Amino acid sequence: MTTIHLALEKDGRLRSCEAKGHSGYADKGSDIVCAAISFLMRTVMQVLSETEGVQLESDTSLRGTVFFRIRQNRFDEKTNAELVFAGNLLKKGFSSLSKDYPENILYEV
Repeated sequence: MTTIHLALEKDGRLRSCEAKGHSGYADKGSDIVCAAISFLMRTVMQVLSETEGVQLESDTSLRGTVFFRIRQNRFDEKTNAELVFAGNLLKKGFSSLSKDYPENILYEV
């Protein structure tokens, strides 16, 4: 089972996200649940790494674990809005996946 922990600020800005473990839906390399989780997280990480006013600290060195944390250096409307959007994207994506694959994902906000 993959455990996902998503941390948001009170106003919805994304603070951090971690996914650990293999979902167990299919064999390694053929698992659509793991692929969907990786796609969501890596896309958000890529976008945020290119966002002004945001410093992204990430760790993907452990197999089966993806983690990132946000350090926000600019608190303007645009940066805040991008972090809220990123948080909403992950929240909706993980919520949808956990409803479709409840035996494979444990999702916490």
